[in-house]
Amino acid sequence: MPVTTAIEDITKKVESLSRSEIKHRLKNFKCLRLDFTDEYLDRQSINRLRHIFLAALTTRIRRT
Repeated sequence: MPVTTAIEDITKKVESLSRSEIKHRLKNFKCLRLDFTDEYLDRQSINRLRHIFLAALTTRIRRT
């Protein structure tokens, strides 16, 4: 699968996640050390949370 197609697929999946699901995944992300507090995540918009999670996922992809 071309990289652009893979990233588009990942982006669509991230867009479908709820706020609570993104927050859970960020708090339990294993491939990178992420240290977010509940208070910080609760203050972010859903779009910002999606952006943070997508950045973490693409960083993981580039490292493998």
